Amino acid sequence: MSFMKITNLRKSYGSLEILKDINLEIDEGGFLVLVGPSGCGKSTLLNTIAGLEPITSGEISINGKSVAGLHPSKRDIAMVFQSYALYPNMTVAGNIAFGMEIRGVPKAEREKAIRQVSEMLQIDHLLKRKPSQLSGGQRQRVAMGRALVRNPQVFLFDEPLSNLDAKLRVDMRTEIKRLHQRMKTTIVYVTHDQIEAMTLATKIAVLKDGVLQQFGTPADIYNNPTNLFVADFMGSPAMNLLTATVEGGGSDLRVVLERPGSEPLKLPVAQVQGLSAYAGQSIVFGIRPEALTDPDGADRNARSLAEGDCLIDVVEPAGSDTFAVTKLGGKEVVARLRADAQIAPGQTARLAFNLDKAVYFDPQSQTRIR
Repeated sequence: MSFMKITNLRKSYGSLEILKDINLEIDEGGFLVLVGPSGCGKSTLLNTIAGLEPITSGEISINGKSVAGLHPSKRDIAMVFQSYALYPNMTVAGNIAFGMEIRGVPKAEREKAIRQVSEMLQIDHLLKRKPSQLSGGQRQRVAMGRALVRNPQVFLFDEPLSNLDAKLRVDMRTEIKRLHQRMKTTIVYVTHDQIEAMTLATKIAVLKDGVLQQFGTPADIYNNPTNLFVADFMGSPAMNLLTATVEGGGSDLRVVLERPGSEPLKLPVAQVQGLSAYAGQSIVFGIRPEALTDPDGADRNARSLAEGDCLIDVVEPAGSDTFAVTKLGGKEVVARLRADAQIAPGQTARLAFNLDKAVYFDPQSQTRIR
C-alpha cells in the first residue's frame, strides 16, 4: 500500500491552471524527486503537499489519511527550504530547538535531540554560533537538523542545494543520500538538476508545464523515456536525438542517417515492432553518448551492435572519458569514448552503435515508438 498518494490533483490560479491532473504515489521510506525546468509546477506541487497552497481539486493522502484542506501544522511534515530560513538572532542550537520549544517539548528531551541530530550532521561543534558565522553548507545542515528533530512522517526539500557551489552541492547530495539510507524516512525533493534526481531518487516524477510526463525509477526514466522531452531533459550529456528515415519492412528494418560528404549510414532496428508503420517516413532516432563509442569500448553483451565511419569534428578529453563530436542526421552527435581512445579532429573514425539502447520517437506526437 502506498504511504503517500496524490490522485487527480489540479491547482489553478483563476483561469490559469498550474497543475493538471497529477497522479503519484510513493512507498514508506521512498525518495521521490520532482524534476523539471523552471515554471513546470514542481514547487507548487510540493507546496500543496505541505499545505502552503490549497488544491483546486483532487486528493492528497499520507499514511492512508487525507490531508487535503488540513492546516500545515496538522500534516506531520517538515520542510527544508532553498533559502535555509534560519533565525539570525538565534544560535545553531536555538534554531534546531525552536520548533520543539513551540510545541512544549521538555528541555532535557530537546537537548538530547539537538545532540543526536548535530552529531549525525557533523555540526555539533557549531551549536553556539549564529547563522552569520556559518558557511552555506553549514547553514543548510542546520536547516536539515531543524527538520530532522521533528521526526515527521514526510520530509519535503525545496531545491535545498541550489545556493551552494558545485563541489559543496555534490558533498551535500552525498550527505542527504546517506541520511536517507540511515533513517529510512519518506522524502519528497524538488530540483531542476537532473543529476540530483538520478542520484538521490527511488522514484522520479518529470514535470513540464504542469503535466506529469513520466513517473518511474531512475533507470526507467533514463533508459526508457516515454517522450522526446524526457529523453532530452534527463541525462548529461543529453541524449542524441537525430532525424532519421525508416527503410525496409518486416524483420528487415533499418534507420537511415545522413552523413556529410559520405553515403548515408544504415543501422538495423533491434526489436521495435511499431517502426514497421513508419517505413518510408521520418522519425527521431535517440541514442545516448555512452551507447555510441569506439568499437573496442563497446558493450560486448549487447545483442545488436552496428559500426559506421564518422568524420570527427571536435575531441574533448574529460579525464575518465573522451567525448567526440561528429555530425549525423543533420545534427551534432556526442560519442563517449574510452579515455585512451586514439582519435583526432578532422579524421574519420569507426564508431560502434549499441542499438539495444536506441529509442525511437514520432516527430509529430513526440511520443515513443515501441
